[in-house]
Amino acid sequence: MEKKGAFMTINFSSLGIRPELNEYLKQTGIVEPTPIQIQAIPVLLTGKDVMAQAQTGTGKTLAFLLPILENIKTAGSYTQALIITPTRELAAQITSEAQKLAPIIGIEVLSVYGGQALDPQLKKLKGHPQLVIGTPGRILDHMRRKTLDVARVTKLVLDEADQMLHMGFLDEVEEIIRQTSSKRQTMLFSATMPPKIRSLSTRYMEKPADVRIKTQNVTLDEIKQTIVETPELGKLDKLCRMIEEYQPYLAIVFCHTKQRASELTAALVQRGVNADELHGDLSQAKRTQVMRRFSSAKLQVLVATDIAARGLDIEGITHVFNYDIPHDVESYIHRIGRTGRAGETGMAITFVVPEERTYLRMIEQGIRSTLEKYTASGKKVIKNAPKESPLPAGESRPKTAAGKPNEKKRLNHGGSNLRSRRKPKEEKAAAGAAFKKQGPAKRRTAKR
Repeated sequence: MEKKGAFMTINFSSLGIRPELNEYLKQTGIVEPTPIQIQAIPVLLTGKDVMAQAQTGTGKTLAFLLPILENIKTAGSYTQALIITPTRELAAQITSEAQKLAPIIGIEVLSVYGGQALDPQLKKLKGHPQLVIGTPGRILDHMRRKTLDVARVTKLVLDEADQMLHMGFLDEVEEIIRQTSSKRQTMLFSATMPPKIRSLSTRYMEKPADVRIKTQNVTLDEIKQTIVETPELGKLDKLCRMIEEYQPYLAIVFCHTKQRASELTAALVQRGVNADELHGDLSQAKRTQVMRRFSSAKLQVLVATDIAARGLDIEGITHVFNYDIPHDVESYIHRIGRTGRAGETGMAITFVVPEERTYLRMIEQGIRSTLEKYTASGKKVIKNAPKESPLPAGESRPKTAAGKPNEKKRLNHGGSNLRSRRKPKEEKAAAGAAFKKQGPAKRRTAKR
């Protein structure tokens, strides 16, 4: 630890990371570890299994990558560590980080995921890289071809485990786990921990340390979240107006389906928006090209399916638009987590059509917060109890069968009839006398 005045500052060296790696991190501007790194790294360096739960953008990648690099045997020419991710983009991103650090300690890193040509992967696998990073399908493919041997893997990471469950990869993940060393250290990192993921840890982890990093709210406090209530036909116009109004540095627009993303991208481009699409129907070369353009800010708006909702850590994403509202809380959290990362502020706007309000209520219950709502015209939606017009002096609200005041009367006494109650006594008496002179029919009309 370093002294800073009367305080002690935690750095990566104090967590147990070697000076060479610490110096490289300093050169890249990474000086102080994040809370998830502070809690997870010392435990992982001991070899203990860990279940780590933290919001996106909190530094989970370095939290497991640094301990792996510290404990890898550089002389061992076989695969010792395996990192499994749900998407190609996340695998590529982790690989990029690992390849910057690997030369410092002298190990080989390889990424394996779909969409890449097999021959280059097969050639590199013959060199027995110590660290392999990939998606479940392609890892299994190599295992079945006998081109990847995981029997001596002693460091296993399941990154974004809940997304692998969500995408239906759990069976493949379990098949991979069963073929790794029984003496392995298992690291499970995720933003949420559904029951099936906790069940997975019970079957394949040995007394894991439970590391949780909590924020004040379920979602990141740095993100301003708003709802726009709009009919389906008004969505495109509203989105374009908001892009023009906010002028986001980088924005992601989420759609439910690949076709929807393609159609929306074409519509935005036609209207002059610098946009492109990202989804599973694109070739890997195209996906890589789009991500490169977006991360370098040559592309302003990325229209994507949920493959972009997990693990993508791109600086400068100022806005997230849920063009289609997510159908579960976890997806909502991960989508909006693309902005407001690493202490920066961000904005998340979710479009809701009338028949989708059930999903909105579910999200608000899940994040334990009521979100600000606006109409498509920009008017704030305020859903307070309805106010009633004041009763003339001397009149009272009807009572219920149980003899209790009607609920409307209670609401009225909450402040909606202040103007009437503040009238001078003489004015109230005069108004009451005038009202009594009216016939019964007129009084009924007045009460209506």
